[in-house]
Amino acid sequence: MAGPARRTVVRRDETGRRRAAAPRRAPASSSLPELPAVSVARGTVASTTLLAEPDVDALVLPVAPAAEEDDGVQPRAGVADAAVRYGIDLGDLAERAGLTGAAGEAHTVHLPRASGAAALPWAGLPARVVLVGTGSGSPRDLRRAGAAVARSTRGLRRVVTTLGAEGGAEDARAVVEGYLLGAYRHATRATGTPPEPPATELVVLGRHPESALASARIAAEASWVARTLTVTPSDTKTPAWLADQVTRLATGPGLSVEVLEGDALAERGFGGIVAVGGGSAHPPRLVTVRYEPVGAPSAGARTRPGAAGRHVVLVGKGITYDTGGISIKPRESMVAMKTDMAGAAVALAAVLGASRAGVRHRVTALLPLAENAVGASSYRPGDVVTVHGGTTVEVVNTDAEGRMVLADALSHADAELDPDIVVDVATLTGAATLGLGRQHGALYTPDDRLARSLEAAGQDTGELLWRMPLVEDYRWVLESSVADVRHVPSDPGVGGGSITAALFLQRFAGDRRWAHLDIAGPARATAAAHEVPEGATGFGARLLLRWLLQLR
Repeated sequence: MAGPARRTVVRRDETGRRRAAAPRRAPASSSLPELPAVSVARGTVASTTLLAEPDVDALVLPVAPAAEEDDGVQPRAGVADAAVRYGIDLGDLAERAGLTGAAGEAHTVHLPRASGAAALPWAGLPARVVLVGTGSGSPRDLRRAGAAVARSTRGLRRVVTTLGAEGGAEDARAVVEGYLLGAYRHATRATGTPPEPPATELVVLGRHPESALASARIAAEASWVARTLTVTPSDTKTPAWLADQVTRLATGPGLSVEVLEGDALAERGFGGIVAVGGGSAHPPRLVTVRYEPVGAPSAGARTRPGAAGRHVVLVGKGITYDTGGISIKPRESMVAMKTDMAGAAVALAAVLGASRAGVRHRVTALLPLAENAVGASSYRPGDVVTVHGGTTVEVVNTDAEGRMVLADALSHADAELDPDIVVDVATLTGAATLGLGRQHGALYTPDDRLARSLEAAGQDTGELLWRMPLVEDYRWVLESSVADVRHVPSDPGVGGGSITAALFLQRFAGDRRWAHLDIAGPARATAAAHEVPEGATGFGARLLLRWLLQLR
């Protein structure tokens, strides 16, 4: 990893003046927990000397489901060599343990120590052998296998595995990515201190390119960033605190940060952000993170068709806590609302990952940050708010605050940033969760090619999207007699709440190539499963990073 980069941080005060524009050195550290170490070692189980090293606590071996005509599980890379080297029948152990080889299944064999002068065949070798199911061997199943390794070896020092050894770079990447994602634990304090000692170091046996491990680490780190910020309690995570975290984290090559705050927001026309944040003691912010790859066109220069790079704007909803405002939520619905800025965390993680991965496109992340609180100056149902660009919006429900701040950011992107593609990501509607559950994000776009590329990135990363329709016949429900548009339907019986929210946002993207990701369901998990932790999942960070890397 390159050392801290020099970048420019611009912060505008209540008068709109630039408070600090000189380049400065990035902080040496951030508040994020550190990912465990992963390395590649050439060799096989039969030949490697690693297994005799005293700090190697376990050997992890892959097994797969049996074919229809066979009984038991099928051994994969290294199992036969391990059986010879250890002098034990691993197939018999797997059968007695009832293993099926399903992806993510894991069984640990604890080998006994010798008593007296007798020497056992495995003397000097790791006393733990972990059998892990790889399922079909697809990237999804190998990610699950990697996550199972993380869960079953937590607290050990070093672990050696042959998972992915039979495949290519993509298999190795999936195993390592799953391992790093599964090793994540939510921090116990806002400083990011891990709840236990650093995770186990993983050593992958085989002839894998280092680039596969590096790309897996960058992708997993994006999820770690999004998860850690999203799970931080809102008594710490004010808009100001989150803006400061962005400044601390955006230290990579080509990154710069601008923070807009105070009266400057109103003066620049960001009426939606000001209205939503007006009821809180913690004032709102608009944070812009820019990534400029080497050789990219300068800001403001239109990218020519066929040129190497594009300008992509990612817009992330950043409601640091959502009470619902005057249209207050029930208590039960508020409990998870520290995660209502997951979209901003995902957009930030993607642009940071773009810098780490050397994405060849210009990427700008717009993060409108506000706390939707109940106060004397809260915006109200019945208000008419003028958002960026001069559009007037009739407010019907102050709990539909996310689309208000996104309207500002989308309009700003269209009018002033000249992007080739705009993608917004938000925990926007409960309707998306009702329709798609917690396994898929809702994807809205009128652009078929853009939809296919985002869906493909979702398939590659396991962060799945389901394309939803922008139903033209529903647009009339957003008509208003007192403003240009209502932000929620005039007739609550129409339904399609996720669709009408997308239709509202579409008008602010102008004629740009645009997509909207409603991640209200998969951004939060009620229970841990495979590489996904309970609580904040970071859904969308790896998807967007993979999409940026594949974008042509």
